[in-house]
Amino acid sequence: MTLILVDGTFELFRSFFGAPPATGPDGSEVGAIRGLLRSLYALATEAPDLSIAVAFDHVIESFRNDLFEGYKTGAGIDPVLSAQFPLAEEASRALGFVTWPMIEFEADDALATAAARWAPEFDHVQLASPDKDLAQCVTGQRVVLRDRVRKTLLDEEGVVEKFGVRPASIPDYLALVGDTADGIPGLPKWGARSAAAVLARWHHLEAIPDDPARWDVAVRGAAALAESLRAGRGEVALYRTLATLRTTVPLPETRNDLLWRGADRSRLLPLLERIGDVRFADRVDRWNA
Repeated sequence: MTLILVDGTFELFRSFFGAPPATGPDGSEVGAIRGLLRSLYALATEAPDLSIAVAFDHVIESFRNDLFEGYKTGAGIDPVLSAQFPLAEEASRALGFVTWPMIEFEADDALATAAARWAPEFDHVQLASPDKDLAQCVTGQRVVLRDRVRKTLLDEEGVVEKFGVRPASIPDYLALVGDTADGIPGLPKWGARSAAAVLARWHHLEAIPDDPARWDVAVRGAAALAESLRAGRGEVALYRTLATLRTTVPLPETRNDLLWRGADRSRLLPLLERIGDVRFADRVDRWNA
């Protein structure tokens, strides 16, 4: 049995920038929603008896904004895209998927929580997102990161090959090198190669010696890197906190709730009328009511 955990916010952004624009009967832009419906429904038809849940950032801001002023916000998002956020959640529910709209936490936190909670009950768990934050959740070949754009699956060995560190070290890695998508600046002088080499040896920030003479790994500019880390211990610890996904999000569902049973006719048909896409219903060959 397979559980697919979908980053709905990414899917919405992907549809907004990739699907053709379209207007609904009321003149509002709904092209991203039309694209999202097709993208999500395609997942459900990949195999029988799939379990699927979709997480959205109901608002972009989260508890992390209270910890760090520079953390990502909703500023700069195209208002036409922002206006489709509520419809995206409606579309996911209408397709019959368990849907988690996050406010205090982020969508990635919901996905991380779900993976940690339900991985023992499934043969495979796919985290459908290209977000490197989620690489910290990868476990062996059971919990994998799926990039639907590049059509790749990243298991634990794949994470090591791509980032140079084990999944458990991904928050430390992002703290050092930064993550521009989330507004995490990283430390001066640290790059992907140096962070991977040092963390492959010591795994976590606090284990890295301040004295570069104790570094028994070959890293160019070790003295400057060690000084940057020594001076930025406080900041980098905060950055790691920001990069660490929470696995304690209160998700009320049970394993049985996650099983996809088909689209919800009472929700989907009115939504399709609203966005002027009633022909999409002809594609749906499984209804839960």
